[in-house]
Amino acid sequence: MRVFLTGSTGFIGSQVAQELLHAGHQVLGLTRSQEGARKLLAMGAESHQGDIEDLASLQRGAEQCDAVIHTAFDHDFANFIANCQKDARVIAALGSALAGSQRPLIITSGTAMGSTGFGQAADEDHFDPDHPNPRVASELAGRELTQRGINVVVMRLSQIHNPVKQGLVSYLIELARQTGLSAYVDEGLNQWSAAHLADTAHLYRLALEKHQPGARYHGVTEEGIAFRDIAQTIGQGLGIPTVALSGEAAAAHFGWMSAFAGKDMSAHNSKTRQRLGWQPTGPGLIADLETFFGR
Repeated sequence: MRVFLTGSTGFIGSQVAQELLHAGHQVLGLTRSQEGARKLLAMGAESHQGDIEDLASLQRGAEQCDAVIHTAFDHDFANFIANCQKDARVIAALGSALAGSQRPLIITSGTAMGSTGFGQAADEDHFDPDHPNPRVASELAGRELTQRGINVVVMRLSQIHNPVKQGLVSYLIELARQTGLSAYVDEGLNQWSAAHLADTAHLYRLALEKHQPGARYHGVTEEGIAFRDIAQTIGQGLGIPTVALSGEAAAAHFGWMSAFAGKDMSAHNSKTRQRLGWQPTGPGLIADLETFFGR
């Protein structure tokens, strides 16, 4: 298939591009720079000039292809709500370009959208349209397209990692460097799910090739890692104290990360594994963190 890929030069998207190319697919990657175009050419992909602010450019790219995989997202968390709303507009534009066909649109969301209640691990088949996390806008946009007969698939991501980058954990590392403390909230027993980057890219390809329309899949290999364990690994890696914080002290320390640090973001993966035949093999989050710190 010829696949239009947004975020094609990003952390996740570039790995997805390579996974697709190695499997014999063609990739038309969205990029806004000549440097990005050169990177795509070097890996054997084509480039499409544009960005997620230019909805017309997105539609032109989608119209040229047999499928769309949307991994781009503006990760300026200081403007998280606005960026989630922007993502909804991007999804609507991409879906409109695929109307009248069964060409798949794989969109990206977060595992938190599948939580059935406070402290409950997310389930692939569950979606709460009233979820308080602003990222719900992406899945609401996808649901609206599905109701219009467009072949939408949702990829929910956890903390995607390799030895270089670790999702939201990378922000925790930077915060620990700045403050001289690696912190967790209360007892730190809330759990985060995670998946290795290579396994995640493979999952996107399997979703492209084997999906059921309207399906939701979880990019999760470790269903739950205690936040305290993550914080302790960071503290040991940086050689700084690991401390428990509560209430105002935690809010002041974590800043915008407070919206995530004390939350449970565990997620199940059994349905994803079974339905797509996904067999992840990459190392775990703690192992990649230890490699990151040279341990």
